[in-house]
Amino acid sequence: MVQSTAPAGAVPKSTTPKTPAPKAPAPSRRGLIIALAAVAAVVAGIALDTRVVHIGSEADVRQQAFSPDAYGQKEFPRIAEAIKAKAGAAPELAAAIAADKDAAIAKYGAPSTTGAIMSVRVTGVAGEAKAGIYPLTVAGMPDGVNVRVQTGPAINGTDLRDAPGDIAFGGFKNQIEYQNAGAGINRAMKAAVLDKIDAANLTGKTVEVTGAFRLINPKNWLITPVEVVVK
Repeated sequence: MVQSTAPAGAVPKSTTPKTPAPKAPAPSRRGLIIALAAVAAVVAGIALDTRVVHIGSEADVRQQAFSPDAYGQKEFPRIAEAIKAKAGAAPELAAAIAADKDAAIAKYGAPSTTGAIMSVRVTGVAGEAKAGIYPLTVAGMPDGVNVRVQTGPAINGTDLRDAPGDIAFGGFKNQIEYQNAGAGINRAMKAAVLDKIDAANLTGKTVEVTGAFRLINPKNWLITPVEVVVK
C-alpha cells in the first residue's frame, strides 16, 4: 500500500467545510414603520412652518424695504388736511405769536425740538423769486415780518413731516430713514400742488397759500405750501 506524504513544510489542507459569516439581521417591519413615520412627521412640520410669499405682496421682503416716495404719497393727504385745519390767517397768527408764543403754538402749531411748526393761510402778491423762493407782500402784517414761500424745484426742510406732530423718529429704523421720510413727503407735495401751477412765473401775481413754517425767527417765515391758488 502506497502512502502519500505532503512535502516538508507544507500546511495540510483542511477537509472541514467552511462556515459562512453570519448576516446582519434584517430590520424588523415595525422598525421600518417607525422610521417612515418619523420622516413623515419632520416633513409635515416643515410644511406647516413654510409660508408661501407671492411676489409683490406685503410679505414680500422687497416690499418691506422703506420707500420714501411711497411713504410720502400715503402721508401727504392727511398732513395737508391737518395743516389746513389748524391754519390761521397770517396777520392773526403774527399777532398771536407776538402776544404769547406758547399759546399761539398750542392753537396754530405743533411743538418740535428744532422750532415749532406753525400752520398758516396767507394771501399776498409774489415778488421776484430767488432760488425758487418768493417773497410775499401781505396786507395787515406787522412791520418787519417777512413772509416767503418756497416753490422748488427742490423743496427743503422737514416742516411738512413735523407739522401734524405725530411722525416721530421712533417710528423709523434710523435717522437716514427719518430724514428720507420728510423728503418723500416734500416730493409728494410738489407733485400734488406745485407741479399743477406755473411755479416759475408767479412774480406780480396774487397767490393764496396754505402751508407750514418752522418758528425759529418770528420775523422771518419760510412757508412750505400744501395748497396754492393763483389769482
